[in-house]
Amino acid sequence: MKLFAKKTQQVPASYRPVLEATEVLDLFTRMTLHQQCALLRLLSRNLLIESQGEVLMGYDFEYNVEGAMIVARDVDGVIEA
Repeated sequence: MKLFAKKTQQVPASYRPVLEATEVLDLFTRMTLHQQCALLRLLSRNLLIESQGEVLMGYDFEYNVEGAMIVARDVDGVIEA
């Protein structure tokens, strides 16, 4: 064990090569539903939903796993019936 050994520097994520589509699909198929829900929460920041003439942002919803589905619910009362 070397105490003063030089550490190898990791390349920042933005400089790493982009994953191919097959790699992304392979990763997604191995994810649990809870991991997919967490990924959806991250993606929702860049999601814009147009419904019945309204524009909704993805972060206006709360994403939860119920049974075998991911359910998105309006948290702030943005959607009116």
